[in-house]
Amino acid sequence: MTPAIPAPAVVYYGDDFTGATDTLGTAARAGLRALLFLETPDAARLERAGPLDVLGIAGAARAMSPEAMQAELAPVAALFRSLGARVLHYKTCSTFDSAPHIGSIGAAVRALRGAVEQPWTAIVGGQPNLGRHCLFGNLFAAAGAGGEVFRIDRHPTMSRHPVTPMHEADLRLHLAGQGLADVRSIPFTVTSKGADALDNALQRTLHTSSPTTPPEAVLFDVADAAQLAAIGKVLWAQALRDTLLAVGPSSVVDALATALGSRADAASVPPVVTPATGPVLVLAGSLSPVTARQVAAARSFEVVWLDAPRLAQRDAPTLTRHALDITQALARDRNVLACTRPPEQASPSPDVDAQALARAGGDLLVRVLAQTPLRRVGVAGGDTSSHGVQALDAWGLSYVADMGAGASLCRVHSDDARLDGTEIMLKGGQMGTDDVFERLVHGAG
Repeated sequence: MTPAIPAPAVVYYGDDFTGATDTLGTAARAGLRALLFLETPDAARLERAGPLDVLGIAGAARAMSPEAMQAELAPVAALFRSLGARVLHYKTCSTFDSAPHIGSIGAAVRALRGAVEQPWTAIVGGQPNLGRHCLFGNLFAAAGAGGEVFRIDRHPTMSRHPVTPMHEADLRLHLAGQGLADVRSIPFTVTSKGADALDNALQRTLHTSSPTTPPEAVLFDVADAAQLAAIGKVLWAQALRDTLLAVGPSSVVDALATALGSRADAASVPPVVTPATGPVLVLAGSLSPVTARQVAAARSFEVVWLDAPRLAQRDAPTLTRHALDITQALARDRNVLACTRPPEQASPSPDVDAQALARAGGDLLVRVLAQTPLRRVGVAGGDTSSHGVQALDAWGLSYVADMGAGASLCRVHSDDARLDGTEIMLKGGQMGTDDVFERLVHGAG
């Protein structure tokens, strides 16, 4: 970074693209200057971006082995050290779904903690605006926007996730299984007393074992959104003394935002999503019940049912056939909803490789956009979003508007004029209101 450009306060890496855009939106709505890069930026990209408070890097570590994560995160650690930022945020899914062999949060901590000065890692355990709450170290999550709240190991979707099912609700035990053996917890009952009480509890926690050997990590309960400001104040004070690694969902940036304060020169965030100016394509690669409800509620689309087993096998004729069906419908000025699960299929087929299907979805998206440039696109599914955007000839995303319940509308930045400026909504399978696809077409207040 050139000396004329100040260092960002926070550098974050999103372990999938949908979560990365949620954090981007969180920062932008707080009045912070934020930009999301699709790979670790070089000096020229940084100079082009200008001053930033929050610099994001979108990745796909949640779908990687620990060895691949190490290689993926090494440039992020190097960038953080070079920029002079204060907080390095490893952005996880708000449900913390991960496993020792894939998307390991423990592996991420091991890859990144050498980049910071603090010997311990802060873990923020909830995101209340999405119905994620951490109480006495145990994680609870709503089943969709406004849905019933379940302990995560009893959640109807996350306990049966096709790649990283959550079988343990206590995040301390869950992370111990990934190599973080010494995770201490500060309960929400302390945080509710304010920043001073929380700071005192943190100091006691850090020095319980030994004044010189703190625990590997400290988990901060989050019962409700009001507690985030106290957590952010305490963490920012720690980061100002020595740089800090923070792990957790977008609530990490949400917590820090109050301490950072909004910037007068930050881009203003529009209060509404404007109607689309042309046909809209939505690729629904998620297999979750929430996305299934959203598909059922979509009335303004021509639906193309995708042959998931054949796509997952990278069957070229199937990919060509589906791309042709979609482009022909778009040429008729029809909105298109391409789905990987037909309505009569109640659960994912056990024979379909979820990761292979996500990669095939990315291939399909790229092929369609190459034939039919669009001004607005939506992708449902964390892995599908990650692979799809990575396959595009784009270098960054900026925030446009809030689509509700963890879904953000973003603007694509690309050196390809056909793609530059395209608006894209990326959402995880569990995110978004039931009418989110309709809102993408017709706009919303």
